[in-house]
Amino acid sequence: MRLALLTDLHANREAVEACLAHAERQHVDQYAFTGDFVGYGADPAWVVRTVMEYVERGAVAVQGNHDDAVTRPVRSQMHAEARAVIAWTGGQLDQEQLAFLAALPLTHKHGNAFFVHASAHAPQQWEYVTDLDAAERSIRASGSRIVFSGHVHAPALYRRADDGRMGRHVPAAGESIALQPQHQYLVLPGAVGQPRDQNNAACYAIFDDAAREIRYFRVPYDHGAAARKVIAAGLPIVFAMRLVEGI
Repeated sequence: MRLALLTDLHANREAVEACLAHAERQHVDQYAFTGDFVGYGADPAWVVRTVMEYVERGAVAVQGNHDDAVTRPVRSQMHAEARAVIAWTGGQLDQEQLAFLAALPLTHKHGNAFFVHASAHAPQQWEYVTDLDAAERSIRASGSRIVFSGHVHAPALYRRADDGRMGRHVPAAGESIALQPQHQYLVLPGAVGQPRDQNNAACYAIFDDAAREIRYFRVPYDHGAAARKVIAAGLPIVFAMRLVEGI
């Protein structure tokens, strides 16, 4: 099976449309969405409705911290700009969409694969997996051969070898990486809706379980149009700038 991995869609219709169209051209068999469908962007209703449609057709979806936040009183831990977008987003979604986000599981396990937005170690603490120690905690907690997650908005691949040694690789666009059956892996496909690695092209990845390889993609899209929508909606301009600058 060829599985498309999409995370951190962040209400960015233009980026989501571009990645889904690209994945379809790659003849993927199924999709997994690892959280944060809302927040930052101007098209939350369209993005949530699209994810719902894919889930109805068998796609995996798990809850992200922004999805959680929009279904409950806004938490003071979020910075002011993010809180403003969450408050606005709640008014853009209907009750069915809010109920869908609220009911999403924090994790999903299928065979040797584990899906989570942040870390499999205490998923609701929304830990950022940005180093070897955090990656090892997530891999060990998952009890799985491969963990698919998001949250950090940049592509990366972590490996836990059969002797316990950890390694990290930053993949290049279009790079295919063979996965060894004796090792464990944590896959970060990068953000669809708000990349933060100085590259404004959307990110996603495809996992081929038969070939045992992961391939990372960068998909150019009309980030200018997405940014103008953010401004037109009256959302903080910093989130429009991030789309243009990729930071």
